[in-house]
Amino acid sequence: MAEPPDPSSVRIPGDWHHFDVRANGVRFHAVEADGRWLADRPLILLLHGFGEFWWSWRHQITTLTDAGFRAVAVDLRGYGDTDKPPRGYDGWTLAGDAHGLVRALGHTDATLVGHADGGLVCWAAATLHPRIVNRIAVIASPHPRALRHDVLRDRGQRSAFLGGFLRNQLPRMGERHLTRRDGAFIEEYFRERAATGWIATDDFAEAVHHNRAAIQIPYVAHCSLEYQRWAFRSQFRPDGARFMELMDRPLSIPVLGLRGRQDPYILDHLMTASAQWATDMVPRQVEGSGHFAHQERPDVVNEHLVDLMGTDPA
Repeated sequence: MAEPPDPSSVRIPGDWHHFDVRANGVRFHAVEADGRWLADRPLILLLHGFGEFWWSWRHQITTLTDAGFRAVAVDLRGYGDTDKPPRGYDGWTLAGDAHGLVRALGHTDATLVGHADGGLVCWAAATLHPRIVNRIAVIASPHPRALRHDVLRDRGQRSAFLGGFLRNQLPRMGERHLTRRDGAFIEEYFRERAATGWIATDDFAEAVHHNRAAIQIPYVAHCSLEYQRWAFRSQFRPDGARFMELMDRPLSIPVLGLRGRQDPYILDHLMTASAQWATDMVPRQVEGSGHFAHQERPDVVNEHLVDLMGTDPA
């Protein structure tokens, strides 16, 4: 049996610089362009989704830096070469991670950009730590109250969302499912949710290769599932009710909501419904894209992100 990958294997070389930053009691692996510490520029913090790592933002890091911003992608708690503590995968702690990262990177505030689970961190941090978030962009990541409402009441969204989500609640079985056959689940996950145009490319093959390896890093499968397990189990506990109560506050900052037109997992009306909790939200469809719009159509997503940075956060 082959040895599992070392966490440092995610430090893939390229037009970027790898470094560590400590925040909220955790050591985070972070990446920014060319090793340029541009603390005088507006910070954009890039937060990846389920089953991935910082690599999902490879098309954004240099482009946003060249556009005049400081773009920093991180491996979320429990992923890649970031620490993997046994707990802390609840909404409060994840929001605290984002708050701590902004401060540790030397900034007073930032724009948060998140995909899927990373988008939940954006919503939570903007609501619970409003002083450090000036804008957010969420990709295939509806507001958690909108998601809960539709999963409970909309048959189409419930069918699209709940199958794998509920299966992953089972201890150990979920972890084995993610890691068996050298992380084959990750390739299935990408193929089921991506648009056909991206699937046929070398970029897709490279993304799948790196993410299949990353999910096999010790403890990553368990930690990645803890995000989903807290989201489910908290619905039946006081801490979940309290979290949802706190999240019932409309944001007044600019919010960009992106969704791939062909995303079979997060349906269109769900992103639109999120505007109930964001008074300045602009929803946008990304043509020719599925669930991973920032990787499938980075040209379009990057243009939207640069436009967002031109909005007035006041």
